[in-house]
Amino acid sequence: METWLRTTLTALRDGEVDVEEALRRLASWPDERLPFATIDHQRALRAGFPEVVYCAGKTPAQAAAIAERVWTRAGRLLATRAEAEHAVAIRAAVPTARHNAIARTLSAGARAADSASGGPPVVVVTAGTSDLPVAEEAVETVRFCGQPVQTLVDVGVAGVHRLLARRDVLERAGTIVVVAGMEGALASVVGGLVSVPVVAVPTSVGYGAAFDGLAALLTMLNSCAAGVVVVNIDNGFGAGLAAARINALRAAEPARAGAAREARDACA
Repeated sequence: METWLRTTLTALRDGEVDVEEALRRLASWPDERLPFATIDHQRALRAGFPEVVYCAGKTPAQAAAIAERVWTRAGRLLATRAEAEHAVAIRAAVPTARHNAIARTLSAGARAADSASGGPPVVVVTAGTSDLPVAEEAVETVRFCGQPVQTLVDVGVAGVHRLLARRDVLERAGTIVVVAGMEGALASVVGGLVSVPVVAVPTSVGYGAAFDGLAALLTMLNSCAAGVVVVNIDNGFGAGLAAARINALRAAEPARAGAAREARDACA
């Protein structure tokens, strides 16, 4: 690996490749292989964020070993679906890691408060308090991606006046994540009130005919509100990441438009 890296950097220094080509090569840097994992250290170059550690199905020792290597190389860490034993092991390996027991996440490195542009936030809305674990996973993911985030909790359709009383929060959002179980109708309600993208997350909250989130999933997929997209059941991470990416693009749009105007003016 060192020889390969030295060759690339030498070629860049000598002008044999430009910066973009060097970045392309670095993006395919060989992975780090452990007996139980192959760690993709170049994911941040390709995708904009380092590999996230999914703890479910891993032993605490395995999760901690992967987390330590990601943290050492990337300087940022997000671990999801971490049980208490995972949290103890990961914090022993990465002492600065913050544990959100509700979200079952651990994170370290830059947060939204440190790195956000100050633009419109991602607003994470929950139908009920029972949806909080999935919503908190989305919140932690948005923060990990460096985007500002705000929450509206327990504003489901059984008392829709609670949501309508907070229209001002929805109207200030850059992107919205709606987390709902039972019948999942809240995503359609929110989608009909706003002009920004809505990412809907069905949760496995509900009684028998909810079918562990399938009812909410089908409701959200069949939403008549335009602009609602849906992720998998209980996938707060996927929703948070999608919303953060959308929000980052929306925040960058004025700057890109301004640069384009300056370029046109310069050519006039």
